[in-house]
Amino acid sequence: MSSDSVNPGLIHPVILCGGSGTRLWPASRESFPKQFIPLVEPDRSSFQATVARLDDAGLFARPSIITSADARFIVAEQVVQVGAAADIVLEPQRRDSAAAVAVAALHAAARDPEAVVLILAADHVVGDTGAFLSAVRRAAVGARAGAIMTLGLRPTEPATAYGYIQPGEPLPDEAGRAGAYRVERFHEKPDADKAAGLIAEGALWNSGYFLFRADVMLEELRIHAPGVLDAATEAVAAATRDLDFVRLDPEAFGRSPQISIDYAVMERTSRAGVLPVSFPWSDIGTWGALWEASDRDRDGNALRGRVAVRDTRGSLVHSEGDTLTTVVGLDGVVVVTTPDAVLVTSRAAAGGVKELVSALRSRGEPEADAHRRIYRPWGSYERIDIGTRFQVKRITVTPGARLSLQKHHHRAEHWIVVKGTAEVTVDDVVKLVHENEAAYLPIGCVHRLANPGKIPLELIEVQVGSYTGEDDIIRIEDVYGR
Repeated sequence: MSSDSVNPGLIHPVILCGGSGTRLWPASRESFPKQFIPLVEPDRSSFQATVARLDDAGLFARPSIITSADARFIVAEQVVQVGAAADIVLEPQRRDSAAAVAVAALHAAARDPEAVVLILAADHVVGDTGAFLSAVRRAAVGARAGAIMTLGLRPTEPATAYGYIQPGEPLPDEAGRAGAYRVERFHEKPDADKAAGLIAEGALWNSGYFLFRADVMLEELRIHAPGVLDAATEAVAAATRDLDFVRLDPEAFGRSPQISIDYAVMERTSRAGVLPVSFPWSDIGTWGALWEASDRDRDGNALRGRVAVRDTRGSLVHSEGDTLTTVVGLDGVVVVTTPDAVLVTSRAAAGGVKELVSALRSRGEPEADAHRRIYRPWGSYERIDIGTRFQVKRITVTPGARLSLQKHHHRAEHWIVVKGTAEVTVDDVVKLVHENEAAYLPIGCVHRLANPGKIPLELIEVQVGSYTGEDDIIRIEDVYGR
């Protein structure tokens, strides 16, 4: 982990970038979850918007991102796309937010024990960056004074999808003058009647943003969740460097109890503080929440992609790829089409998609978790067709990237270049293959594909053989350490 010194007055932002977002299936899946998909903005994901929100060198230090090993190259690419830089820390497995926060506090404390850390989720949508930054500055006052601060959003409706925070007495001194309060009580997600009652009593939405001094959070973890802290400490101490990533030690990290930071610390500590704030915000937890956060036409419809509607109101219609999706005579529905799956539900019942995905998994349906398009560190591939003894894929390789040097025991491959220039290695022969040209790779040959050009390389791969599964890849050399 880095121990470089930084300006002690800066806030250290840490983006928690885990989760599968199954409530937004089929657009969001385990292989490419919602935080990486442009859902609200057409050209950038909520994760990229979160990174861009931290672009204030006078307020924030270099951000850190805690994510899974499977998502590391997606994270790195999307950070570069918004012109940012970050430290990327890889969790070997999901242990919920307490372990991630412990790692974040240790990471910051290595630079400055009293560094103020800001914990953010990668999938939140904030409609007013200026108001958000102002709230962070005010909450940081309480954090520097020793409180573990959270931002409490003033509710706009009796929502049942969020937890609530009951403010107590004002915090002392400067924190109180900044408008911060002690936390009287946390409330679990309530039903609609309970939510309305909590709002009447002045309760706030629990946004999931936390600010604290690193040493304060480490002390509270030591008191309330020592197992989490011990596991995180060992995992950080034994971490290894992998290209531009830091890999936490799997054995040590796996010993951490699986618990959220809310349960582990925030509901137990006497140092919890809350700052009431107001700005447009959503965690985009369901398709209904996405409808609420999206721009809508005069009939209240949120439309994305190749769609057409008639006599339809208050609906969300989302189409990916080239599929034309049409809706006639329906109100308050959600219709989502992807190249390999379709979802139709009412907005009111959209929260049940997670249970649907669980049922699909139990049936062994591959679409439950995997997109047809699979992202790799070098680009992506998409299955076009598959049958007995053959498979057809569309492959895209980013400029300057290359696949592993590999071979197959059970299939031959044909590569037809449709855009760009491919550098193809077949055993000891290296040649350039241009648009409308092809290369043949016989069974058992050692081969590699690379893009030496300045534009994305696109090709069609036809696999023919007795077995075309992804596990028939024997990697001989791989620049990505797989």
